[in-house]
Amino acid sequence: MLPNAKPLLSTAVLTAALLCPTTRAQTSAQSHIITSQKLDWSTAAALASEAVRICAAQGYSVTATVVDTTGHEQAVIKGDTVPLQSLSVSYRKAYTAYSYGLAFNKNTTSELIAAGVTGPANGALNTIPEVLFVPGGVTLRRTTDHAILGGLGVSGAPGGDKDEACALHAVEKFRSTFQ
Repeated sequence: MLPNAKPLLSTAVLTAALLCPTTRAQTSAQSHIITSQKLDWSTAAALASEAVRICAAQGYSVTATVVDTTGHEQAVIKGDTVPLQSLSVSYRKAYTAYSYGLAFNKNTTSELIAAGVTGPANGALNTIPEVLFVPGGVTLRRTTDHAILGGLGVSGAPGGDKDEACALHAVEKFRSTFQ
Protein backbone atom coordinates (compact mmCIF):
# COMPACT_ATOMS: atom_id res chain seq x y z
CA MET A 1 0.00 0.00 0.00
CA LEU A 2 1.25 3.44 -0.79
CA PRO A 3 2.04 5.67 2.18
CA ASN A 4 -0.57 8.29 1.17
CA ALA A 5 -3.37 5.85 0.25
CA LYS A 6 -5.17 5.94 3.60
CA PRO A 7 -5.54 9.77 3.76
CA LEU A 8 -6.74 9.85 0.17
CA LEU A 9 -9.33 7.17 0.89
CA SER A 10 -10.61 9.03 3.95
CA THR A 11 -10.83 12.27 1.97
CA ALA A 12 -12.72 10.50 -0.83
CA VAL A 13 -15.23 8.96 1.62
CA LEU A 14 -15.76 12.31 3.37
CA THR A 15 -16.23 14.13 0.05
CA ALA A 16 -18.75 11.52 -1.15
CA ALA A 17 -20.72 11.82 2.10
CA LEU A 18 -20.81 15.60 1.90
CA LEU A 19 -21.85 15.59 -1.73
CA CYS A 20 -24.59 13.01 -1.28
CA PRO A 21 -27.88 15.00 -1.29
CA THR A 22 -29.63 12.49 0.95
CA THR A 23 -27.04 12.79 3.69
CA ARG A 24 -27.10 16.60 3.61
CA ALA A 25 -30.90 16.76 3.61
CA GLN A 26 -31.20 14.39 6.55
CA THR A 27 -28.61 16.29 8.56
CA SER A 28 -30.32 19.61 7.87
CA ALA A 29 -33.81 18.30 8.58
CA GLN A 30 -32.76 16.84 11.90
CA SER A 31 -31.02 19.86 13.34
CA HIS A 32 -31.73 23.06 11.45
CA ILE A 33 -35.34 23.00 10.24
CA ILE A 34 -38.14 24.34 12.39
CA THR A 35 -41.76 23.78 11.51
CA SER A 36 -44.81 25.48 12.89
CA GLN A 37 -48.48 24.78 12.49
CA LYS A 38 -51.17 27.21 11.43
CA LEU A 39 -54.58 27.12 9.83
CA ASP A 40 -54.64 26.63 6.09
CA TRP A 41 -55.65 29.70 4.08
CA SER A 42 -59.13 28.42 3.25
CA THR A 43 -60.00 27.77 6.90
CA ALA A 44 -58.57 31.16 7.93
CA ALA A 45 -60.67 32.88 5.24
CA ALA A 46 -63.79 30.91 6.19
CA LEU A 47 -63.29 31.76 9.87
CA ALA A 48 -62.95 35.48 9.15
CA SER A 49 -65.97 35.35 6.80
CA GLU A 50 -68.06 33.62 9.44
CA ALA A 51 -67.24 36.27 12.04
CA VAL A 52 -68.26 39.02 9.60
CA ARG A 53 -71.46 37.10 8.71
CA ILE A 54 -72.42 36.59 12.36
CA CYS A 55 -71.98 40.28 13.14
CA ALA A 56 -73.82 41.29 9.94
CA ALA A 57 -76.80 39.16 11.02
CA GLN A 58 -76.93 41.34 14.14
CA GLY A 59 -76.73 44.56 12.12
CA TYR A 60 -73.00 45.24 12.64
CA SER A 61 -70.59 45.81 9.78
CA VAL A 62 -67.16 44.62 10.91
CA THR A 63 -63.73 43.62 9.72
CA ALA A 64 -62.32 40.25 10.80
CA THR A 65 -58.62 39.41 10.63
CA VAL A 66 -56.86 36.09 11.20
CA VAL A 67 -53.16 36.18 12.05
CA ASP A 68 -50.97 33.11 11.78
CA THR A 69 -48.19 31.97 14.08
CA THR A 70 -45.83 34.58 12.68
CA GLY A 71 -48.21 37.34 13.74
CA HIS A 72 -48.90 38.31 10.13
CA GLU A 73 -52.29 38.66 8.51
CA GLN A 74 -53.42 35.42 6.95
CA ALA A 75 -56.99 36.41 6.06
CA VAL A 76 -58.92 39.68 6.19
CA ILE A 77 -62.62 40.08 5.44
CA LYS A 78 -64.21 43.54 5.51
CA GLY A 79 -67.90 44.12 5.87
CA ASP A 80 -69.58 46.42 3.35
CA THR A 81 -69.73 49.59 5.43
CA VAL A 82 -66.97 49.30 8.03
CA PRO A 83 -65.20 52.37 9.35
CA LEU A 84 -61.64 52.84 8.11
CA GLN A 85 -59.98 52.15 11.46
CA SER A 86 -61.62 48.72 11.79
CA LEU A 87 -59.01 47.25 9.43
CA SER A 88 -56.04 48.09 11.66
CA VAL A 89 -57.97 47.52 14.89
CA SER A 90 -59.08 44.01 13.89
CA TYR A 91 -55.48 43.13 13.05
CA ARG A 92 -54.20 44.51 16.36
CA LYS A 93 -56.84 42.58 18.33
CA ALA A 94 -55.92 39.36 16.51
CA TYR A 95 -52.21 40.01 17.07
CA THR A 96 -52.74 40.71 20.78
CA ALA A 97 -54.94 37.63 21.25
CA TYR A 98 -52.31 35.50 19.52
CA SER A 99 -49.12 36.87 21.06
CA TYR A 100 -50.34 37.53 24.60
CA GLY A 101 -52.66 34.49 24.59
CA LEU A 102 -49.53 32.47 23.90
CA ALA A 103 -47.47 34.24 26.57
CA PHE A 104 -50.13 34.27 29.31
CA ASN A 105 -52.29 31.25 28.35
CA LYS A 106 -55.48 33.27 27.83
CA ASN A 107 -58.15 32.75 25.17
CA THR A 108 -59.48 36.24 24.51
CA THR A 109 -58.40 39.84 24.81
CA SER A 110 -61.12 40.22 27.47
CA GLU A 111 -59.45 37.48 29.54
CA LEU A 112 -56.11 39.25 29.16
CA ILE A 113 -57.63 42.52 30.37
CA ALA A 114 -59.41 40.82 33.28
CA ALA A 115 -56.12 39.19 34.32
CA GLY A 116 -54.40 42.58 34.38
CA VAL A 117 -52.06 41.64 31.55
CA THR A 118 -52.33 45.16 30.16
CA GLY A 119 -49.31 45.97 32.26
CA PRO A 120 -48.41 48.46 34.95
CA ALA A 121 -50.36 51.65 35.58
CA ASN A 122 -48.08 53.55 33.20
CA GLY A 123 -49.46 51.47 30.29
CA ALA A 124 -46.05 50.15 29.26
CA LEU A 125 -47.44 47.13 27.36
CA ASN A 126 -49.83 49.35 25.42
CA THR A 127 -46.86 51.14 23.86
CA ILE A 128 -45.63 48.00 22.08
CA PRO A 129 -46.43 48.30 18.36
CA GLU A 130 -49.48 46.33 17.19
CA VAL A 131 -50.69 45.53 20.71
CA LEU A 132 -54.22 46.61 21.60
CA PHE A 133 -55.88 45.52 24.82
CA VAL A 134 -59.49 45.89 23.71
CA PRO A 135 -62.13 43.13 23.67
CA GLY A 136 -62.63 41.49 20.30
CA GLY A 137 -59.63 39.17 19.91
CA VAL A 138 -59.68 35.38 20.27
CA THR A 139 -56.68 33.05 20.53
CA LEU A 140 -56.88 30.17 18.05
CA ARG A 141 -55.83 26.81 19.51
CA ARG A 142 -55.55 23.28 18.18
CA THR A 143 -58.21 21.07 19.80
CA THR A 144 -55.94 18.10 20.47
CA ASP A 145 -53.23 19.76 22.58
CA HIS A 146 -54.24 23.45 22.77
CA ALA A 147 -51.18 24.55 20.77
CA ILE A 148 -51.53 28.10 19.46
CA LEU A 149 -52.49 28.41 15.77
CA GLY A 150 -52.93 32.19 15.58
CA GLY A 151 -55.54 34.76 16.49
CA LEU A 152 -58.84 36.20 15.25
CA GLY A 153 -59.72 39.85 15.73
CA VAL A 154 -63.03 41.56 14.98
CA SER A 155 -63.67 45.30 14.91
CA GLY A 156 -66.53 47.57 13.94
CA ALA A 157 -69.47 46.63 16.15
CA PRO A 158 -70.60 49.18 18.73
CA GLY A 159 -68.43 47.76 21.51
CA GLY A 160 -65.61 45.27 21.80
CA ASP A 161 -67.86 42.86 23.68
CA LYS A 162 -70.01 42.51 20.55
CA ASP A 163 -66.91 42.09 18.36
CA GLU A 164 -65.65 39.36 20.67
CA ALA A 165 -69.00 37.56 20.74
CA CYS A 166 -68.97 37.35 16.92
CA ALA A 167 -65.38 36.09 16.97
CA LEU A 168 -66.13 33.47 19.63
CA HIS A 169 -69.18 32.17 17.74
CA ALA A 170 -67.14 31.86 14.54
CA VAL A 171 -64.33 30.02 16.37
CA GLU A 172 -66.85 27.68 17.98
CA LYS A 173 -68.26 26.78 14.56
CA PHE A 174 -64.81 25.86 13.21
CA ARG A 175 -63.16 24.56 16.40
CA SER A 176 -63.57 20.88 15.43
CA THR A 177 -61.39 21.50 12.35
CA PHE A 178 -58.50 22.88 14.44
CA GLN A 179 -56.80 19.50 14.85
